[in-house]
Amino acid sequence: MNLIFELSQPGHGTEYFPQSDVPEIALPENLLRKSALRLPEVSEVDVSRHYSRLSKQAFGVNSGFYPLGSCTMKYNPRVNERIAALPGFSAVHPLQPADTVKGCREVMDQAKELLCAVTGMDGMTLQPAAGAHGEFVGMLLIKKYFDKRGQQHRKKMLVPDAAHGTNPASAVMAGFDVVNIPSCENGCVDIDALKAALDDNIAGLMLTNPNTVGLFDPNILEITQLVHAAGGLCYYDGANLNAIMGRVRPGDMGFDVVHLNLHKTFSTPHGGGGPGSGPVGCKQALIAFLPHSRMYEPDASEDSIGQVRAFYGNFAIVVRALSYIFSLGADGMREASETAVLNANYLMHQVAKYFPLAFDTICMHEFILTLEKVKQDKGVSALDVAKALLDEGMHPPTMYFPLIVHEALMLEPTETESRDTLDEAAEAFKRISETINSNPERLHESPVTTPIGRPDEVAAARNPVLRYQYE
Repeated sequence: MNLIFELSQPGHGTEYFPQSDVPEIALPENLLRKSALRLPEVSEVDVSRHYSRLSKQAFGVNSGFYPLGSCTMKYNPRVNERIAALPGFSAVHPLQPADTVKGCREVMDQAKELLCAVTGMDGMTLQPAAGAHGEFVGMLLIKKYFDKRGQQHRKKMLVPDAAHGTNPASAVMAGFDVVNIPSCENGCVDIDALKAALDDNIAGLMLTNPNTVGLFDPNILEITQLVHAAGGLCYYDGANLNAIMGRVRPGDMGFDVVHLNLHKTFSTPHGGGGPGSGPVGCKQALIAFLPHSRMYEPDASEDSIGQVRAFYGNFAIVVRALSYIFSLGADGMREASETAVLNANYLMHQVAKYFPLAFDTICMHEFILTLEKVKQDKGVSALDVAKALLDEGMHPPTMYFPLIVHEALMLEPTETESRDTLDEAAEAFKRISETINSNPERLHESPVTTPIGRPDEVAAARNPVLRYQYE
């Protein structure tokens, strides 16, 4: 497919602007470009056709099954988009006087109240722009907590080896020293290793529950109690909240801080670089440190860590999330998480007939296959199977994560998929398994039905072409 620049022809284009009927004002010389702006010259119909063709080459949740593990790529209801597009929400300006946007402020207040209810927290900020940003803000809250208590020596942040990769990065950015806690053979936190790491220098623990292998840690209450007994705080990575929403609250598990991914659990747009939203909730002892917008909260606490996002975050995403919560209600949210777990276990049972499970037990929202033996016996890797799934019309699952599982494929079907879709996915795995047994070399060529075949990923990573090069 040609790039828009390659479609360009001198003199092509469409002009709609009438002749100006007001005096022309010349810009100062120092503000003018030194060379002409190089834009593609194409007609309106060519532009329309180009981007229509391009859109068909992008795979999203509206295109087909998207079981990207640990990312909760579920369908985004269109009603949420309609609500966010209402003029009272979409046509406001962030610099308007506060008394002219009372409806928007009520949306934020209700969102914070309901998100606190779902998570078991006492306070909430909507400022963080995404999940990883929320993690960083959560770490800053913990840091400020110990600074105010004169315990600056508490620098150690415990992070399980199965954590999302952003966890240790966020902790380091906030000034903590990361201590890795290994997992047991059952995929959960090694309690003995945790106990051995606890001392007077502990600031806290970052934990996802259910964790990244899709299992709910049965020792969660003991884990948080141990950290608290050592004087630390417990941080909840809310990336997997979709599995327990309406059933279990992080605050009741003993967590002091939590971030949420509205683009995951609360079904707002996901991917494409944003905008996202990563609200952060906390217990009463940390509320004074939450970020505040001086524009809307002039009486904010002097102990606040400060503003972390322009104005008050990505407001339209919060509107979508609140619409989702109101649409489902408490019973609907509980049913959504239960269905997510049911779908994951159903698909796991089907796919386990053809590929080995990393943990052969009831899962929560996601499960992991391990192709380590398949690679040893047949020379077919997790990457080969992921590429073959593209030819089956579905997006590949997450590959090679978490690192504690070799040749891992992580699948999360979410609650929005039907049993028919799950059965079709299981059949796709069956066909790939049969190909592995009959002609494994064929999988090294996959995909063969997509707009491009298998790229040289090493070359793409080392020598990326990020912009069009004019001749």
